[in-house]
Amino acid sequence: MANKPRKKKSKKASRQWRRMDLHLHTPGSYDYQDPDISYLAILRQAEVRGLDIIAFTDHNTVAGFSAMKKEIERLLWLEELGRMETGEKRQLDEYRRLLSKILVLPGFEFTATFGFHILGIFPSETPVSLLEHLLLTLRVPPESLHQGNPNVGATSDVLTAYRVINDAGGIVIAAHANSNHGVAMRGLDFGGQTRIAYTQDPYLHALEVTDLEKRGRYTTRRFFDGSKPEYPRPMRCIQGSDAHSLLKNPNNPKNLGVGDRITEILLPEVSFEALKAVLQSNDLSLTRPYRGPANPIDFVQLAREEGPSLVQSFHTSLAKRGGHLDRVLQDICAMANTNGGAIYVGVSANPKEKPTGVREPKKAVDNLYTAVTNRITPEPEIHVDTLPSKGVQVIRITVQPGQDLPYAIDDNKFYVRDETESSLAVRDEIVRLVERGLSHDVAEPIHVPLPLPEQTAVTPTPVKRGKRSGQKIKPPRTGVEIVSSEKRKGTTYHTVRDLRNGNLIKNVTRSSARKLWHYAITQVESGQPKADEIKWHGKIALLDTRKKDDNTWYDLALRDNGDIHIYYGVTDSGLNEDWMALIEQISSS
Repeated sequence: MANKPRKKKSKKASRQWRRMDLHLHTPGSYDYQDPDISYLAILRQAEVRGLDIIAFTDHNTVAGFSAMKKEIERLLWLEELGRMETGEKRQLDEYRRLLSKILVLPGFEFTATFGFHILGIFPSETPVSLLEHLLLTLRVPPESLHQGNPNVGATSDVLTAYRVINDAGGIVIAAHANSNHGVAMRGLDFGGQTRIAYTQDPYLHALEVTDLEKRGRYTTRRFFDGSKPEYPRPMRCIQGSDAHSLLKNPNNPKNLGVGDRITEILLPEVSFEALKAVLQSNDLSLTRPYRGPANPIDFVQLAREEGPSLVQSFHTSLAKRGGHLDRVLQDICAMANTNGGAIYVGVSANPKEKPTGVREPKKAVDNLYTAVTNRITPEPEIHVDTLPSKGVQVIRITVQPGQDLPYAIDDNKFYVRDETESSLAVRDEIVRLVERGLSHDVAEPIHVPLPLPEQTAVTPTPVKRGKRSGQKIKPPRTGVEIVSSEKRKGTTYHTVRDLRNGNLIKNVTRSSARKLWHYAITQVESGQPKADEIKWHGKIALLDTRKKDDNTWYDLALRDNGDIHIYYGVTDSGLNEDWMALIEQISSS
């Protein structure tokens, strides 16, 4: 439980933005649309698109990378023997030129149980035989090893694939996670625990998505930003072309060519090791969609467009005067006690306002580290750096979820994060923090168990959305419910259930309640609606909708075995499929 000394920052090599496309098919895939295209043509097209790193990821095979490697080896052998013809010399010279500019990595797109696609990417010097051995370990049939077919029958499950690829030193990426054959399971109802396991597993390094450029609260990147109770691990989202031809098909724009969907990555050098280090890191600003040299992504502005959330906040200043520093420290403490997150200093939450920036950023960073060390106990794990935004430097504080709970400011002020705000914890919340801290001390690291052997495995069967009539509707996962109320000596005391974590907070009064609790208590004390006054849609109902800026809060009702449950202040992140369908139905009517 002792404080950890602050680590001194080591001097880093100069970093540059590099462009990568880690999902390219070749003639090694049986469904490649240009089967007669040469591997030199693929490399030339990568050069034309300005790519620094590419990966050959054919379906359940490394045949494409192997074919290119054998061609280069044959040319080198002819050169060594002095038997090269003019055309062969030009080929080898072109390979040398292109491979000196572009890092080409071997890999595969593995088809796991139920058709989920997973990218495994490895160092360029990895022997082909080792990669083929991995595919056999993942139960790709030997007769399918060179076919490049996405359909290879019963193979290993998703979690086993993550582990095997990671243990072999590879990069593990869930291919087109939000689309067909993706682990986010759009259009399928596997049950929440399966989806959580497939997208939060510690061996998974990144999600490849097809909507990285889109904005709005329903994008894949926003879904996996760490703000949802069931998905607390922020996941890095990247994009790749999944090219099955050299160029985009003009008759079908969805069929992309080499480099048609590019990710930029900030690297100290172009190497597999540097690439893997970034993809395994928690700094999600080190990758971004590529929009051309004239229009790079402003990561701070992107965060502002998404707005404040459980894991994100904004402050215009670090000054002590006016209480700015205190509010930043409160957010640090609250995020360490909750899900972690990122705090931006030098900008307001309004994306239309010009950033003010921070004067003398290096001095401000040192002062902030000192304030955290002196005032927050135990010292939370944070990383402070600066990011450019519209010509000024903005400080970003990345807070890791705490392992040494609870964290307190000035020894006795415990803060927790409540959606977009940081609030002083009440007694029952402090008790839960202590219990969580004690469980961290004794518990082993949590990992999703591997499946049983095939002969005894019980695996869920995919069910299309809409086939949920026989299932019990679960409460939302954000907002609050007033469980009970009791009047004592003229004051009404309420028991509040926090839907995010299920905690019960007792003896809350209207005068002592924080904002959302105060709103819910006010509604209850003024009289909740009766069952026959509610417009039901089956067992659920939407009572009220409140909007402020880009944020929306819903008051919802649920009938459960004769009981009526009212949920106040539910946000979009707390809506499961049943509640989301209700909102969409009412919005469209």
